[in-house]
Amino acid sequence: MTTRYKIILAYDGTNFAGFQRQPGQRTVEQVLTKAVNKMAKDPAEPIVIYGAGRTDAGVHAFGQVVHFDLPYEISPEGVRRGLSSMLPMDMLVKQVEIVPADFHARYNTVGKRYWYRAYQDEFVDPFKRNFTGHFKFQADIDRIQQAIPALVGKHDFSTFVASGSQAHDHVREIYAAKAWALPAEQEIQFEFCGSGFLYNQVRIMVAVLMEIGQGRREVDCIPQLLAAKNRAAARGTAPASGLYMKKVYYDPQDLQTDLIND
Repeated sequence: MTTRYKIILAYDGTNFAGFQRQPGQRTVEQVLTKAVNKMAKDPAEPIVIYGAGRTDAGVHAFGQVVHFDLPYEISPEGVRRGLSSMLPMDMLVKQVEIVPADFHARYNTVGKRYWYRAYQDEFVDPFKRNFTGHFKFQADIDRIQQAIPALVGKHDFSTFVASGSQAHDHVREIYAAKAWALPAEQEIQFEFCGSGFLYNQVRIMVAVLMEIGQGRREVDCIPQLLAAKNRAAARGTAPASGLYMKKVYYDPQDLQTDLIND
């Protein structure tokens, strides 16, 4: 009889080629799978891990969720300590719990939340280069805040999905979207909460919003971009280094509580 575990994982994505396993590449999935199997003393049937989402190379996470089955039961704290002793310093197991056998990290989600940090300066800050997206030109936060509500709601986000997406349906619902400025940090930050997000969707939305803030697009352009359903209309993609998977939701009440507090 197996026991299913759910873990909440944080990682610095700088030195990972994304979450998903790739031949010859260091990925979150590859490193975590190796640690889980080592902890389980390399069982005859290799243990497979399943993640809530596939972050790209350079993208970070505070709250990636993963599940896997062990061929026996040990305490959640034992799993956390066991994995923590084997994982590299750019990964952290934040929480472990035993979950029902039908729980699935990817298919049981009711929402996801992403955070983006856009750093604005002519030159790259060496202490921020791995953790923010760099933008040379200053953006007007008032213009961004006027534009961003147009992304909220259920839309076909074909304009905001990168080529290479495996999704056949580009309709997604954004429950909340906000932007704010931190002048002392020279940053504009964004947060998006939605039912789910397409390949590079958050980074493309941020690129468009930053262009609006810089006066390179009209404040009211987003409805037209959505209607175009054409990736070429959006053009840019914000750097991966500024993006963080912040939280994955499985409980509708937890989601609603956070949305009320947004």
